[in-house]
Amino acid sequence: MASFSGFVRKSPDVRLASFLAAKGVHAPDDFDWNSEGRGTSLVKEINSLIAELPNLKQDHVKAELDHLASLAIPQTMTAAEQICKAQRISLEGLQGIQDVLLMLAIDHPKILERVDAQTSLMRRTGGKNWSAFQFEDDGKPWALGDDVARQGFVADAIAILELPDHRKREADWYTSIRVHPITGEETAILQATIYVEASAESELTFGPSEGLERQVVQRVVEVGIACNANERIVEICASGGKKMRDKYASSFSKHFAPQSPPPIETPRRDVLLSNLRSHPSFPTEPADGIAKVEVSSLEFYSVGGGFARFEHRGDDETIYQFLERQFGAQSPIHSTGWTITGATLRIMQTPEDGKRPKTLTVTLRSPNTTTIPNKTEAERQFVVVLLERWKLIAPPPEAFQVVDAA
Repeated sequence: MASFSGFVRKSPDVRLASFLAAKGVHAPDDFDWNSEGRGTSLVKEINSLIAELPNLKQDHVKAELDHLASLAIPQTMTAAEQICKAQRISLEGLQGIQDVLLMLAIDHPKILERVDAQTSLMRRTGGKNWSAFQFEDDGKPWALGDDVARQGFVADAIAILELPDHRKREADWYTSIRVHPITGEETAILQATIYVEASAESELTFGPSEGLERQVVQRVVEVGIACNANERIVEICASGGKKMRDKYASSFSKHFAPQSPPPIETPRRDVLLSNLRSHPSFPTEPADGIAKVEVSSLEFYSVGGGFARFEHRGDDETIYQFLERQFGAQSPIHSTGWTITGATLRIMQTPEDGKRPKTLTVTLRSPNTTTIPNKTEAERQFVVVLLERWKLIAPPPEAFQVVDAA
């Protein structure tokens, strides 16, 4: 965990003083908040103020500052913007992530918990404890606001974790707002963090007698979900491996989308659509069994706020040749100010003896949506390998480590 020293030095005076006062730490009127340019002396002075509290209270204040320091990373700022916008909490005028975290800790502690959970989800997106599942766009509504469906999903989470029914549980359902990095379009995301009382653990601690005692600590496990009803995507963040997350996805389908076919797990990595600005070669190998690959549609966004979508299929002309013929130098492929935001690929496989040739259709949308609906697991893995080879999706994220930014 990051030390709170750097966090304290970067925090605005007024907000830091308000936070400390709320915790019972009161600075005198002549306290020098700019001690040696807010260097180590300031931290020492604040530590001296905290030292005036009872011992247990000192530990609580330092632990909370350490926790806030661990959250002072770029992902947390994005998470705060997504959560606070949906709750109509303005961050306008605040002086950076330290100011935001202290404000939430003082005025909106519940929202801070959600920001913490959202940051955790963002850091794990694409990692080993995270999966995204794509539902077919069949137009059938999801029952996301149904209390019975929510209760059923939480009950299933207990069963999936193989915990007794008497375990305490709490589910926090809330909305966040994601902003598209190119178009600025806002999408409401329903999120939930499910907290479940796990098996107890025994550990040594110093008790009231000041001697060593063995204390039973009840642990808590968390399951996080994020539901994008527009794109029909559900993200699940939970430990236990792929099979566990498959069970959560099946439970979500059963309770919230019972009329739709089961979802397919899809990668959630940044798509590299700029590599489609000129006609790519799509290299293949004989073992792939691919007869042809074509880009059948391209979607564009203009800096002026306009959207355009072009679709063209045929053996005699590619979509690139079509755009060149129709628009020449004014084609959005060549014109400045146009960005590719979506594309559809058709991967036509070599026909097997006596069978009709199969075509795999894949749609890519920025910033990180890869739809591979109605595919078998083997086909999904096959398509992901191809997209990586063609440099149309980014490599998997590396493990994230929190470091102290002094």
